[in-house]
Parts: sequence; structure tokens; C-alpha cells
Amino acid sequence: MKITLVTHNVFKVQEFRSVLEPEITVDHLDFEYPELRSDDPSDIVKAASKVLAENLKKPVVVEDSGFFIDALDGFPGTCTAYIYKRIGNPGFLKLMRNVLQRRCWYKSAIGYCAPGKDPVSFTGQEEGRVALTPRGEHGWGQDPIFIPKGKRKTYGELRKEGDVNKFRKDALLSLRRYLLGQRLLKIKLKSPV
Repeated sequence: MKITLVTHNVFKVQEFRSVLEPEITVDHLDFEYPELRSDDPSDIVKAASKVLAENLKKPVVVEDSGFFIDALDGFPGTCTAYIYKRIGNPGFLKLMRNVLQRRCWYKSAIGYCAPGKDPVSFTGQEEGRVALTPRGEHGWGQDPIFIPKGKRKTYGELRKEGDVNKFRKDALLSLRRYLLGQRLLKIKLKSPV
């Protein structure tokens, strides 16, 4: 089975391959596509995967994740990448200066669609808290300021090469189960009774 992951982020490509391959081959297409604006990443990935599958004429996967901070009413949410490019982690920490309630969470949504089919999405979520200062050199994005629930260190300190953050791994494992289930269904439908 083969899918095409459409993303600019090479780290995501590595993560997808580490969870899905060898059973599901992940091709990568670095391609710009319009994104729906929504507070729900599932809406974004379903709309994008449908358009891309129809235009590219093959099964595609897209991922959208957000970093949601309670004290900021869920900001930056699904606009995380856009905001990160402008203010980075120092900007997030500046917004959180003198804020005691530091609960936050990551949410990942993965959209899958084959041409002529309805899109489906798979989500993963992970709670944590915003660190007081950036710590660690591993990962990307908010990893140096995100402390997963039950931990004392940030993802920037905890991650090792090849690791997949829990929120994205949960979504990927759901996608994997779905795709392998679809493959088994096709085999059963083709086999003589």
C-alpha cells in the first residue's frame, strides 16, 4: 500500500515513515496547497486531503497540528506555524510572562483521502504545560517549551532521534490501523467465496 504525504516539513516525513513503513509506503510531495481556516484541525485536514486527492489523482495524507494554551484562550491553536514564524518561542514565553496557569496541549489531525472517496481524519492530543524558559536542543517548533504531563523536562530535552511525539504518534497509529484494515477488506472482497 502506498500513500503520498503532502508537507513542507521533512521532520514530519521522517515521523510518518517511522510509524507506517514498511507495511505502508510513504511518498513525499513538497507542495503548497490552500488551507481552510478553522479552530478544528480535523476540518482543515479533511478539506485539504479531499482537494489534493482529486487534483493529484492518488491517495493523499496531510497533517495539521496546533499548540493550544489555556491562559491565552487556546491561542495560537491551528495558526501555530504562522505565529511561530513571526514571534517564535521567545514570543510565546513573553505572552506567558507572569502567568501562573500554564496548561497547554498539542493536537494533531491527520487527513486521508483517496480520489472519489470521502475524507477521514485521525487525531491525537497530549496535555502539558508551558515551560518558563526554552530548554533542550531536540525536536522543532514548541518542543523546547512544552513539558508533557507527568514529566519535568521539555520535549526539547527528552526527544531522541527517531522519536515521534505522543500526540502525533497516536494519530498516526489510528491512520495505520485504518489503512491496514482497508487493505484487508480489499483482499477479502477480491478472494473467491
